[in-house]
Amino acid sequence: AAANEEAAAFDAAAVWLRKRKGLSTDQQLKTYGLFKQATIGDCDVPRPGLLEFTGAAKWDAWNALKGTTTDDAKRSYVELAASFGF
Repeated sequence: AAANEEAAAFDAAAVWLRKRKGLSTDQQLKTYGLFKQATIGDCDVPRPGLLEFTGAAKWDAWNALKGTTTDDAKRSYVELAASFGF
């Protein structure tokens, strides 16, 4: 039951964050990295080239979480959303 509640909280936080406006670039990168780690696991794609600033920043945010379990990433994602008012 707890796993289902965590999954529901993660899904609700994801919907809420997609609609949330006004997050800083740093906040957006943190949510992106946690979302990818929670849904895919460790970063499994090559880093974008140096001229792809946004893609490289997103890759760095995700890759920084390497080794974090998907469950831990989901919990951290919900906690981060809560800190933004979720």
